[in-house]
Amino acid sequence: MKRYFNVKCTVTALVLFLGMTCGSILYGRNTHPYLFYTAKRVNALKHRIKADTVFSRSWNHILRSCDEALAKPKGGNIEDLSFAYVMTGDDRYAKRAKILLTDLVNQPYWDLMDDRRPVWHAGLGTSHKGWMASVTFDGIYNYLTPDERKSIAKKIVKLGIEPVLDEWLSKDKRIQSLNNMGHNWWAAIVFGAGNCCLAIMDEVPEAKKWAQQIMDVSDQFFYFNGSVLENKIKSFDVNGGFYESINYANYAISEYLQFRLAWTNSLGEVQKSYDGLLQKSVDWFIESAYVRNGRMMSLNFGDGNDFANGGKPAAVLIALGLGKPEYKWYLKQVADDNFREGINTGNPFGLLYSPDLSDAPELPALAPSAIYPTMGWAMLRNSWKPDATFLGVKCGYTWNHAHADAGSFVLYHNGENLLIDGGDVGYGNDAYSDYFVTSRAHNVMMFNGVAQDPQDQYHAVKNPGHVYDLLDGGDLKYVLADATGPTSRNFLRNYRNFLWIGDVILIIDDVHTYDIGQFDFLLHYADTAVKRGPDLEITKGNAGVLFRPLYPETLPLGYPHDFPEKLRYRIDYGIKDRTTNVKIPYYVLSAPQKTDRAKFVNAIVLLDSTNTVRKTFTGSSGANAAAGRTNLPEIKRFQGNNYLGLRITQDGVETEVYINLLADGRMMHRNSSITINGYETDAYITAMSFPAGADKADPDAMKACFVANGSYLRKDGKPILSSLSKVFTYFEKTGMTLNVQLKGQPLIDLSLRGAGVKRLKVNGVQTALHLGEDHMIDIREEGLNQ
Repeated sequence: MKRYFNVKCTVTALVLFLGMTCGSILYGRNTHPYLFYTAKRVNALKHRIKADTVFSRSWNHILRSCDEALAKPKGGNIEDLSFAYVMTGDDRYAKRAKILLTDLVNQPYWDLMDDRRPVWHAGLGTSHKGWMASVTFDGIYNYLTPDERKSIAKKIVKLGIEPVLDEWLSKDKRIQSLNNMGHNWWAAIVFGAGNCCLAIMDEVPEAKKWAQQIMDVSDQFFYFNGSVLENKIKSFDVNGGFYESINYANYAISEYLQFRLAWTNSLGEVQKSYDGLLQKSVDWFIESAYVRNGRMMSLNFGDGNDFANGGKPAAVLIALGLGKPEYKWYLKQVADDNFREGINTGNPFGLLYSPDLSDAPELPALAPSAIYPTMGWAMLRNSWKPDATFLGVKCGYTWNHAHADAGSFVLYHNGENLLIDGGDVGYGNDAYSDYFVTSRAHNVMMFNGVAQDPQDQYHAVKNPGHVYDLLDGGDLKYVLADATGPTSRNFLRNYRNFLWIGDVILIIDDVHTYDIGQFDFLLHYADTAVKRGPDLEITKGNAGVLFRPLYPETLPLGYPHDFPEKLRYRIDYGIKDRTTNVKIPYYVLSAPQKTDRAKFVNAIVLLDSTNTVRKTFTGSSGANAAAGRTNLPEIKRFQGNNYLGLRITQDGVETEVYINLLADGRMMHRNSSITINGYETDAYITAMSFPAGADKADPDAMKACFVANGSYLRKDGKPILSSLSKVFTYFEKTGMTLNVQLKGQPLIDLSLRGAGVKRLKVNGVQTALHLGEDHMIDIREEGLNQ
């Protein structure tokens, strides 16, 4: 009898065990909770709480808030309560979470947009409530009875899955497409429903099939290539950026990655062809960041946020085994940030999936400058160290969360955002449409008070702007922004060149319109701007720059009325970011006469602690004295036949910049050949750097040279550069090494003067040196990417 009793007990136990876990065995996963609060993660967190005061403090805060909720007759944070139950096993938390979950699934609907035709039954509310329902159901699963599980699962299907499958994915009822909603909404709603499907697989066997369907269509989301008829561009840039802005990109990518993580935890790992794109997207978050001694900032183009970040995608990719070392560096910069869509230890997900950052590298192993040609973003910086200088350029798409800001730029320096984007405001505020999304709120060129048509933000711009030909040679950086397409109602040409040389950033605008009218340059700044002689001194905290107009004219040194030939300026007023009626000033710099063609050249002079402020303005005609500061780069203007010139002297180096007036499209078939101080070229812009005191008539004394859109440069018959097609290049001699940055046609045969050169690097790659008897180095580049 005893032996029979043991066998019977063993069989009974086995039957009970199989009854509880057969679904999990069939699906090849662990028992609940398996979406996010997995036993492995929970156990690891318990150990971390004992060793890490930050995690201990955060966990105790969550637990304390749950206890405070239980002291009241109702309410509480449903996620925190279910998480507290998983961490402690205390049924009190599960009991309250069950009450809240029951209330949630007994609602008549989770979203209803009855102002649409046809009516939408699945929106962002479906996604938000689906997340709460799925993590709570999974978290308190073992507290619920089998009948309660089935009842709740059935209601989750009705409220959070069926409306999404019907309206967003089905063949017979679908009303949405990637064309109209293939941005953050699509990701949040569809992948949110995926979490719901994974949570209820034991109770609803069809749910696994639905989850599989959602995982299968994820490819189409990431590979959406735009639409000609609907004026849509690719959702993701070829280099990983997402056009909607940092915070909406974080939201869209995080919603997918959370579904991917839940899938991995419950069903096992998957590999997708777009995994490399996901990694590039986190690179984009990093490259859009400005690191400072204080809270990290990000480019806030469009409906962005100064303090948005991509921390959650970085953390989840690490959890999925797809992380890179620089992700940990980035997460270290945003640790415990309170960005709503970020990763932080103030919530259960952040506690469980914030990685150990003790082995984070000191700096990221990424190039300091980056370009996103499909979406029209470019980032140039002089260092990854905190409080460095960072220039952001946007010249791309306009629609939805992307504003009418083609050609705009922002500047961060010494820990502050000095030259700013207009920002945004709540969508229900009239100022959102009347001001924030318009060109007037951005640092752009205007013609007769207009740049882009305001309708672009609603209907989408047909011809988006572009950025091209990023070069970063360290001491010199360059990128070209083409805003002609979005402003083509008035502009034949609207090109903006950013040429960064040492502590001087030149903004060279090449504009041409159909009619004669007024050109204006808009300059939005963060805090204080004071005119000092020929400069606008812009400061915030300890950071400052001088903004110095150079062409078509300088600012007047005396009364503007006495100098009508000088650049005119005035102050207009916009609205402060994320406010309703706080007005802030910005400058409007106007050409002295109406015209249909102009070159605006403005210099941003970067200031540091050595540029001491003089107490009084000297009134001298010298630019540096007039600026009221010392130890500045010296900038002098000069002009000649068919060119504008600048001479910049700084740190023992003299750089001459030539802007070729014949190379601005005014000639057909004839090449734009000019001669400047004995140097012959057809280049659009040329910059030649010599050590101070060197013989500038000797091309072999040249330290470095930049050529924008040029096919030749020579001096007295001595070739310096030769290419059958025009190229964008910067080459610099360092010792006996010639470092060459090169952009242009897919196939380039380029020859560069290389007297004394023994080694060659092209676009960062050590290259075999072919030096002819004429001291010319031959370089052949194929497959260059713009």
